[in-house]
Amino acid sequence: MLTSTQNPLVKEIRKLHKAKGRREQQLFLLEGTHLLEEAYAVDYPLITVCCTPEWLRSHPQLWQDISGRCQRAEIVSPEVLNAIATTVHPDGVIATAMRSLGLDSTQSHPSPIVTSISLALETVQDPGNLGTIIRTAAAAGAERLWLSTDSVDLDNPKVLRSSAGQWFRLPMVVSPDLNDVVDQCKAQGIQIVATVPDVTENYWDIDLQCPTLILLGNEAAGLKADLAAKADRQVKIPLMPGVESLNVAIAAALMLYEAKRQRRGREG
Repeated sequence: MLTSTQNPLVKEIRKLHKAKGRREQQLFLLEGTHLLEEAYAVDYPLITVCCTPEWLRSHPQLWQDISGRCQRAEIVSPEVLNAIATTVHPDGVIATAMRSLGLDSTQSHPSPIVTSISLALETVQDPGNLGTIIRTAAAAGAERLWLSTDSVDLDNPKVLRSSAGQWFRLPMVVSPDLNDVVDQCKAQGIQIVATVPDVTENYWDIDLQCPTLILLGNEAAGLKADLAAKADRQVKIPLMPGVESLNVAIAAALMLYEAKRQRRGREG
Protein backbone atom coordinates (compact mmCIF):
# COMPACT_ATOMS: atom_id res chain seq x y z
CA MET A 1 0.00 0.00 0.00
CA LEU A 2 1.29 3.47 -0.88
CA THR A 3 1.42 5.65 2.21
CA SER A 4 3.87 8.42 1.32
CA THR A 5 2.61 11.61 -0.28
CA GLN A 6 6.17 12.05 -1.62
CA ASN A 7 5.89 8.95 -3.79
CA PRO A 8 6.75 9.69 -7.47
CA LEU A 9 3.33 8.42 -8.57
CA VAL A 10 1.61 10.89 -6.26
CA LYS A 11 3.68 13.73 -7.66
CA GLU A 12 2.87 12.77 -11.26
CA ILE A 13 -0.86 12.49 -10.60
CA ARG A 14 -0.91 15.84 -8.79
CA LYS A 15 0.43 17.47 -11.95
CA LEU A 16 -2.85 16.50 -13.63
CA HIS A 17 -4.64 19.08 -11.50
CA LYS A 18 -3.30 21.67 -13.97
CA ALA A 19 -3.98 21.95 -17.70
CA LYS A 20 -0.25 22.05 -18.43
CA GLY A 21 0.31 18.74 -16.68
CA ARG A 22 -2.60 17.11 -18.50
CA ARG A 23 -1.25 18.22 -21.87
CA GLU A 24 2.31 17.13 -21.07
CA GLN A 25 1.33 13.69 -19.84
CA GLN A 26 -1.64 13.30 -22.21
CA LEU A 27 -3.65 12.10 -19.24
CA PHE A 28 -6.50 13.42 -17.11
CA LEU A 29 -8.12 12.63 -13.76
CA LEU A 30 -11.26 10.65 -13.01
CA GLU A 31 -12.44 11.17 -9.44
CA GLY A 32 -15.09 9.10 -7.77
CA THR A 33 -16.91 5.83 -8.18
CA HIS A 34 -19.55 7.02 -10.62
CA LEU A 35 -17.06 8.41 -13.15
CA LEU A 36 -15.03 5.23 -12.89
CA GLU A 37 -18.12 3.09 -13.50
CA GLU A 38 -19.04 5.16 -16.56
CA ALA A 39 -15.51 4.95 -17.96
CA TYR A 40 -15.50 1.19 -17.46
CA ALA A 41 -18.93 0.84 -19.08
CA VAL A 42 -17.70 2.37 -22.35
CA ASP A 43 -14.26 0.70 -22.15
CA TYR A 44 -12.45 4.04 -21.89
CA PRO A 45 -8.65 3.51 -21.68
CA LEU A 46 -7.49 3.84 -18.07
CA ILE A 47 -3.85 4.05 -17.04
CA THR A 48 -3.63 4.06 -13.23
CA VAL A 49 -6.27 3.46 -10.57
CA CYS A 50 -5.76 4.25 -6.88
CA CYS A 51 -8.19 3.38 -4.10
CA THR A 52 -8.26 3.26 -0.33
CA PRO A 53 -8.69 -0.05 1.58
CA GLU A 54 -12.14 1.09 2.72
CA TRP A 55 -13.25 1.74 -0.87
CA LEU A 56 -11.88 -1.66 -1.94
CA ARG A 57 -13.93 -3.42 0.73
CA SER A 58 -17.08 -1.71 -0.55
CA HIS A 59 -16.39 -2.26 -4.28
CA PRO A 60 -14.48 -5.54 -4.69
CA GLN A 61 -16.01 -6.44 -8.06
CA LEU A 62 -15.47 -3.02 -9.62
CA TRP A 63 -11.87 -3.04 -8.37
CA GLN A 64 -11.31 -6.46 -9.93
CA ASP A 65 -12.84 -5.33 -13.22
CA ILE A 66 -10.94 -2.04 -13.36
CA SER A 67 -7.57 -3.34 -12.19
CA GLY A 68 -7.70 -5.96 -14.91
CA ARG A 69 -8.00 -3.28 -17.59
CA CYS A 70 -5.62 -0.57 -16.41
CA GLN A 71 -1.83 -0.51 -16.54
CA ARG A 72 -1.33 0.04 -12.81
CA ALA A 73 -3.57 -0.50 -9.78
CA GLU A 74 -2.53 0.73 -6.35
CA ILE A 75 -4.10 0.62 -2.92
CA VAL A 76 -3.26 3.87 -1.14
CA SER A 77 -3.77 5.39 2.27
CA PRO A 78 -6.53 7.98 2.77
CA GLU A 79 -3.78 10.61 3.15
CA VAL A 80 -2.36 9.75 -0.27
CA LEU A 81 -5.80 9.78 -1.88
CA ASN A 82 -6.50 13.21 -0.38
CA ALA A 83 -3.18 14.43 -1.76
CA ILE A 84 -3.97 13.40 -5.34
CA ALA A 85 -7.64 14.44 -5.32
CA THR A 86 -8.96 17.84 -6.37
CA THR A 87 -12.10 17.44 -4.25
CA VAL A 88 -12.26 18.18 -0.52
CA HIS A 89 -13.93 14.88 0.37
CA PRO A 90 -12.98 12.24 -2.25
CA ASP A 91 -15.03 9.05 -2.10
CA GLY A 92 -12.05 6.71 -2.11
CA VAL A 93 -11.00 6.13 -5.71
CA ILE A 94 -9.17 8.09 -8.41
CA ALA A 95 -7.96 7.04 -11.85
CA THR A 96 -5.93 8.52 -14.65
CA ALA A 97 -7.10 8.11 -18.22
CA MET A 98 -5.75 8.81 -21.69
CA ARG A 99 -6.74 12.08 -23.33
CA SER A 100 -8.70 11.44 -26.50
CA LEU A 101 -7.83 13.02 -29.85
CA GLY A 102 -10.94 15.15 -29.65
CA LEU A 103 -9.41 17.10 -26.75
CA ASP A 104 -6.42 18.19 -28.83
CA SER A 105 -7.25 21.09 -31.12
CA THR A 106 -4.03 20.50 -33.09
CA GLN A 107 -5.39 17.24 -34.45
CA SER A 108 -7.19 17.26 -37.78
CA HIS A 109 -10.87 16.43 -37.51
CA PRO A 110 -13.28 15.24 -40.21
CA SER A 111 -15.87 17.58 -41.63
CA PRO A 112 -18.77 18.04 -39.20
CA ILE A 113 -21.84 15.95 -39.85
CA VAL A 114 -25.12 16.85 -38.16
CA THR A 115 -28.17 14.71 -38.80
CA SER A 116 -30.24 15.80 -35.79
CA ILE A 117 -29.31 18.40 -33.14
CA SER A 118 -25.82 19.48 -32.05
CA LEU A 119 -24.17 22.28 -30.07
CA ALA A 120 -21.27 24.64 -30.66
CA LEU A 121 -20.04 26.51 -27.58
CA GLU A 122 -17.92 29.64 -27.81
CA THR A 123 -15.71 30.80 -24.91
CA VAL A 124 -17.60 28.99 -22.16
CA GLN A 125 -15.44 29.58 -19.09
CA ASP A 126 -17.08 27.93 -16.10
CA PRO A 127 -16.32 24.21 -15.72
CA GLY A 128 -19.59 23.60 -13.89
CA ASN A 129 -21.51 25.13 -16.78
CA LEU A 130 -19.71 23.05 -19.37
CA GLY A 131 -20.17 19.84 -17.42
CA THR A 132 -23.87 20.57 -16.97
CA ILE A 133 -24.26 21.30 -20.69
CA ILE A 134 -22.58 17.98 -21.55
CA ARG A 135 -24.87 16.14 -19.14
CA THR A 136 -27.96 17.87 -20.53
CA ALA A 137 -26.93 17.37 -24.16
CA ALA A 138 -26.49 13.64 -23.60
CA ALA A 139 -29.83 13.42 -21.79
CA ALA A 140 -31.65 15.29 -24.56
CA GLY A 141 -30.13 13.14 -27.30
CA ALA A 142 -27.79 15.71 -28.85
CA GLU A 143 -25.54 14.27 -31.52
CA ARG A 144 -22.27 16.02 -30.71
CA LEU A 145 -20.65 19.12 -29.24
CA TRP A 146 -17.97 21.49 -30.53
CA LEU A 147 -16.04 23.72 -28.13
CA SER A 148 -13.83 26.70 -28.95
CA THR A 149 -10.20 26.54 -27.85
CA ASP A 150 -10.60 29.60 -25.60
CA SER A 151 -13.14 27.76 -23.45
CA VAL A 152 -12.46 25.87 -20.23
CA ASP A 153 -10.62 22.58 -20.82
CA LEU A 154 -12.87 19.63 -21.58
CA ASP A 155 -10.78 17.47 -19.27
CA ASN A 156 -10.91 19.90 -16.35
CA PRO A 157 -11.75 17.70 -13.31
CA LYS A 158 -14.82 19.78 -12.44
CA VAL A 159 -16.14 19.46 -16.00
CA LEU A 160 -15.98 15.69 -15.70
CA ARG A 161 -17.65 15.65 -12.30
CA SER A 162 -20.39 18.07 -13.38
CA SER A 163 -21.16 15.92 -16.41
CA ALA A 164 -22.19 13.07 -14.06
CA GLY A 165 -20.46 10.54 -16.29
CA GLN A 166 -22.09 11.66 -19.54
CA TRP A 167 -18.72 13.06 -20.64
CA PHE A 168 -17.97 9.57 -21.97
CA ARG A 169 -21.17 9.29 -23.97
CA LEU A 170 -21.28 12.52 -25.97
CA PRO A 171 -18.92 12.96 -28.96
CA MET A 172 -16.99 16.20 -28.40
CA VAL A 173 -14.33 18.11 -30.33
CA VAL A 174 -12.26 21.15 -29.44
CA SER A 175 -12.30 23.36 -32.53
CA PRO A 176 -9.60 25.92 -33.36
CA ASP A 177 -12.18 27.93 -35.29
CA LEU A 178 -15.93 27.57 -34.80
CA ASN A 179 -16.47 29.74 -37.87
CA ASP A 180 -15.10 26.87 -39.96
CA VAL A 181 -17.42 24.40 -38.25
CA VAL A 182 -20.40 26.66 -38.96
CA ASP A 183 -19.35 27.22 -42.59
CA GLN A 184 -19.01 23.48 -43.19
CA CYS A 185 -22.39 22.80 -41.59
CA LYS A 186 -24.05 25.48 -43.71
CA ALA A 187 -22.50 24.00 -46.85
CA GLN A 188 -24.20 20.72 -45.94
CA GLY A 189 -27.58 22.42 -45.57
CA ILE A 190 -27.62 22.24 -41.78
CA GLN A 191 -29.66 24.94 -40.06
CA ILE A 192 -27.62 27.26 -37.82
CA VAL A 193 -29.43 28.80 -34.86
CA ALA A 194 -27.79 31.46 -32.65
CA THR A 195 -29.03 32.46 -29.22
CA VAL A 196 -28.77 36.24 -28.82
CA PRO A 197 -30.60 38.66 -26.50
CA ASP A 198 -31.78 41.50 -28.72
CA VAL A 199 -33.98 39.90 -31.38
CA THR A 200 -37.73 39.51 -31.71
CA GLU A 201 -38.07 35.78 -32.44
CA ASN A 202 -38.48 33.41 -29.50
CA TYR A 203 -36.65 30.10 -29.47
CA TRP A 204 -39.88 28.06 -29.51
CA ASP A 205 -41.13 29.78 -32.68
CA ILE A 206 -38.64 28.16 -35.07
CA ASP A 207 -38.58 24.70 -36.61
CA LEU A 208 -35.97 22.57 -34.87
CA GLN A 209 -37.00 19.31 -36.49
CA CYS A 210 -34.46 19.64 -39.30
CA PRO A 211 -30.72 19.02 -38.74
CA THR A 212 -29.66 21.98 -36.58
CA LEU A 213 -26.51 23.35 -34.98
CA ILE A 214 -27.21 25.56 -31.96
CA LEU A 215 -24.66 28.26 -31.13
CA LEU A 216 -24.20 29.35 -27.52
CA GLY A 217 -21.72 31.91 -26.22
CA ASN A 218 -19.76 33.14 -23.25
CA GLU A 219 -21.49 33.44 -19.86
CA ALA A 220 -21.08 37.24 -19.72
CA ALA A 221 -20.55 38.40 -23.30
CA GLY A 222 -22.60 35.88 -25.28
CA LEU A 223 -21.72 34.99 -28.86
CA LYS A 224 -19.25 37.09 -30.78
CA ALA A 225 -20.93 39.15 -33.47
CA ASP A 226 -19.15 37.50 -36.41
CA LEU A 227 -20.23 34.02 -35.36
CA ALA A 228 -23.81 35.03 -34.54
CA ALA A 229 -24.06 36.73 -37.95
CA LYS A 230 -23.51 33.40 -39.68
CA ALA A 231 -26.70 31.94 -38.23
CA ASP A 232 -29.75 31.28 -40.39
CA ARG A 233 -31.96 32.17 -37.43
CA GLN A 234 -31.27 34.30 -34.36
CA VAL A 235 -33.52 33.62 -31.41
CA LYS A 236 -33.93 34.85 -27.86
CA ILE A 237 -35.03 33.25 -24.63
CA PRO A 238 -37.55 35.80 -23.30
CA LEU A 239 -36.89 37.20 -19.84
CA MET A 240 -38.93 39.22 -17.41
CA PRO A 241 -38.03 42.93 -17.13
CA GLY A 242 -35.00 43.48 -14.94
CA VAL A 243 -33.54 40.01 -15.56
CA GLU A 244 -30.33 40.45 -17.49
CA SER A 245 -29.61 36.92 -18.74
CA LEU A 246 -29.88 33.20 -18.13
CA ASN A 247 -27.10 30.84 -17.18
CA VAL A 248 -25.67 29.34 -20.39
CA ALA A 249 -26.34 25.80 -19.18
CA ILE A 250 -30.01 26.67 -18.63
CA ALA A 251 -30.17 28.23 -22.09
CA ALA A 252 -28.71 25.08 -23.60
CA ALA A 253 -31.26 22.94 -21.77
CA LEU A 254 -34.19 25.03 -23.00
CA MET A 255 -33.00 24.89 -26.61
CA LEU A 256 -32.25 21.17 -26.55
CA TYR A 257 -35.51 20.18 -24.93
CA GLU A 258 -37.54 22.39 -27.26
CA ALA A 259 -35.90 20.50 -30.12
CA LYS A 260 -36.71 17.21 -28.38
CA ARG A 261 -40.31 18.31 -27.85
CA GLN A 262 -40.73 19.14 -31.52
CA ARG A 263 -39.22 15.80 -32.53
CA ARG A 264 -41.11 13.67 -30.03
CA GLY A 265 -43.26 11.96 -32.64
CA ARG A 266 -40.20 10.90 -34.64
CA GLU A 267 -38.01 9.89 -31.70
CA GLY A 268 -40.63 7.99 -29.71
